[in-house]
Amino acid sequence: MRLQATAHSAPIMLNTDKVRVYLFGLMIFFGSIVSIEPSPYDLGSLMAIPFFVITGFKIKRGLVFFIFIITLYEIGGFSALVPHFNRQDAVTFQLLSFYLYLTSLFFAFFFSENSLERLNFCLKAYAGGAVFAALCGIIGYFDIGGTAAYFTLYTRASGTFKDPNVFGSYLILGALFLMQRVLLGYTKHYLISLIFLLILIIGVLLSFSRGSWGAMVFSSISMIMLAYLTSDTAAMRRRIIIASAFSAGAVILCILILLSFENMREFFIQRASITQDYDSGETGRFGNQIRSITMLLDRPLGFGPLLFRNWFGIEPHNSYINAFASCGWLGGLAFIALVSSTFYVGFRLCFRPSPYRRISQVAWPALMVLLLQGFQIDIDHWRHVFLLFGIIWGLEAARQEWQSTQSG
Repeated sequence: MRLQATAHSAPIMLNTDKVRVYLFGLMIFFGSIVSIEPSPYDLGSLMAIPFFVITGFKIKRGLVFFIFIITLYEIGGFSALVPHFNRQDAVTFQLLSFYLYLTSLFFAFFFSENSLERLNFCLKAYAGGAVFAALCGIIGYFDIGGTAAYFTLYTRASGTFKDPNVFGSYLILGALFLMQRVLLGYTKHYLISLIFLLILIIGVLLSFSRGSWGAMVFSSISMIMLAYLTSDTAAMRRRIIIASAFSAGAVILCILILLSFENMREFFIQRASITQDYDSGETGRFGNQIRSITMLLDRPLGFGPLLFRNWFGIEPHNSYINAFASCGWLGGLAFIALVSSTFYVGFRLCFRPSPYRRISQVAWPALMVLLLQGFQIDIDHWRHVFLLFGIIWGLEAARQEWQSTQSG
């Protein structure tokens, strides 16, 4: 029996924009699982990005500088790779850099249109993935069901990540998103949002990452201050103060309970030290960084992608030095220009009145602290860093377009 459409049948229309939003949301959610290769995030990008290209997109004027400067960074990387094409590790490193560069561009294109709708959905997906990763880290740390072997590293929670430092820093954007919803009353489910926020903060704590601890505190204070300074009413400012005090009290109580465990307290005190044994000395982290600067001044192409370790035995643990070491002078200068311009754009988004100011006050503090972390750890291959670059520049392109309609 064949079914035929009648004159009254409504055609089935595919809402391509919703499909694109769902695919990017799925990709972003899967960013919480990178302990396996290829990761679900990478597989998700193979669906989201081609569909986005096929269905069409715009490159807005506000993205031209971002495209130019981040492309220079990649050109620098491939130029530095030329003498080392015979080294598989260097080639793999640069190809991964190129892949992350492409994802950042497409995130910028994607979030420059229908920005609020797309970004709110995708940040919910990010927060959901972050809560999942944090729960894995928590149950792994306490070895519930023998999960420590899968979700911890060196007695530190790593969740669904290979590195506790990346795990801890990844949770920050999700925590800021939930924190803003609680503080400003953007959620009807206050208690659930607060519970999820506590889970993320516990995950950051159990990562025992000094950088992540500092980034969590600094980004939270930054987000709260930005929200307070740009609030239009005294009632909203009072709400921010009261909700911040209540949330901070809940977090402190939770931390005190965790530190009541002796082993955790001792490890916390050890990790809270500003420097560790491997930081100091001529061949320590900081000594290697200082020695590398004088060597890089004589090498326009740097050491080559991922080859800092061949000279010093360890990674540089400084993304700015690594930009010059892996991508030469061109890549290093382009990276500094990218970071500097993003700082300017990020703060402008947060302070200039626009429909994108509040959401920027979540995304920019999260990226800002990661860029500051870059002085003490290698963030140049963290997927969520490139996601945040795309978000900030996509929002800036949307803001510029909105601004032109206001002045016109």
